Amino acid sequence: MIEQKTCLSTDWLSSLYSDEICIAVDKPPGRLSVPGRGGLAEGSVAQQVQQQWPDALTVHRLDMATSGVLLFARGSTWQRHFSSQFEQRRIVKTYIAIVTGRLGNQVGDSGRIDLPLAADWPNRPRQRVDNNNGKPSQTLWRVVAHDPLDCWTRVELEPLTGRSHQLRVHLLAIGHPIIGDALYGKLGQESPAPRLMLHARSLGFFHPLSGARVVIESPARF
Repeated sequence: MIEQKTCLSTDWLSSLYSDEICIAVDKPPGRLSVPGRGGLAEGSVAQQVQQQWPDALTVHRLDMATSGVLLFARGSTWQRHFSSQFEQRRIVKTYIAIVTGRLGNQVGDSGRIDLPLAADWPNRPRQRVDNNNGKPSQTLWRVVAHDPLDCWTRVELEPLTGRSHQLRVHLLAIGHPIIGDALYGKLGQESPAPRLMLHARSLGFFHPLSGARVVIESPARF
């Protein structure tokens, strides 16, 4: 029997789904997914989740500035299982972002970004497009809404690969950086938003016990 519960609730973190093999939480922006350098866990999502579920292990991560659905496995066996689903691209993640300018001509327009990415070593932790040494990276995009003045576009994003900062670098590379991106914004340019306008809206996987498709959702708050 698979049971869904939402028993975790703190002043900044709440759960979206939990059962005997996994937990999904709604990560707020500005919080680390896992302990930072030096092993300090205080303030990380993982540390909060493990207070409620000591067997919770990281399956994937979200950038500190990104909000939304974050999945944890309960124990190493299920961690390996979910890691395998990620490697086989059986886990589908969708994001909502607001990018600068007018992307596409009308609502519903879509496309694919296929640009290899690599670490920008002199400017770590930044990543960059590297056609010679980068790892293959693909992102699907679909227009959700346009600003009447063409200042911004609301888009749905689906990363087909899971490179570090992939969505942020891909949108920047095609001339539509995500609004509020302090890391990839131009130096000296004030951000028009108080946060990175990027949210992990949904995550879907095949439940290993029932075989059913499970989709966990968190609406964007922007």
